[in-house]
Amino acid sequence: MVAPTLGELLPVALAVALSPIPIIAVVVVVGSPRAKTSGPAFALGWIVGLLAVTTVAVLLLGGGDDTVHDEPSIDWLSVGLGALLLGLAGKTWAGRPRPGEELKMPSWMETLGSAPAGRAIGLGAALSGANPKNIAMALAAATTIAEAGLNQSEASATVVGFVALGSTTVVGAVLIALFGGRRGAAALASLREFMTEHNVAIMVVVLVLLGGKLVGDGLGDLFA
Repeated sequence: MVAPTLGELLPVALAVALSPIPIIAVVVVVGSPRAKTSGPAFALGWIVGLLAVTTVAVLLLGGGDDTVHDEPSIDWLSVGLGALLLGLAGKTWAGRPRPGEELKMPSWMETLGSAPAGRAIGLGAALSGANPKNIAMALAAATTIAEAGLNQSEASATVVGFVALGSTTVVGAVLIALFGGRRGAAALASLREFMTEHNVAIMVVVLVLLGGKLVGDGLGDLFA
């Protein structure tokens, strides 16, 4: 049951992994003189934060709804989460820089290059565990896990798998920086430039696709 559930969670995990701001942040960290210590620390913080928020979400939702419904019903939690993500997409798009306007990154990102390992862990955890988008996505993942009828060990394995999938870009960037040499550094610099330039568009597309999927899943019974 773990593999099929992870398959259902793949779009949500990809939405977490493709969030532009964390990718830009980790590229800044691994491009600093402290890369060998702060890079792995940032990745560790990201994993811990994502694991914590997903675990809490699964515990809050418990075992899901075991009631048998004879009539088509609406999964209001999925619909609500989908609507939240669509709303975030609209807000993100509305706040996009206008033509000719300089793109502004968060002020805290300017200090990432000099962040020691301890601070890098905290920043990684905050970006994964305290990010409203990730919280919504963790709840969406927890809904799928809770409805899958998994036992405790299967649910734990699924959470670990989800966190691993959602951490691929952050961990991958650290590994490329540590072992990729000059080519790896050049690739990460290009990735940072691309993500910085297109971060709004990428985030909006991800949120719209995932939000639409959740709304469709929540309303699916009505059209079955």
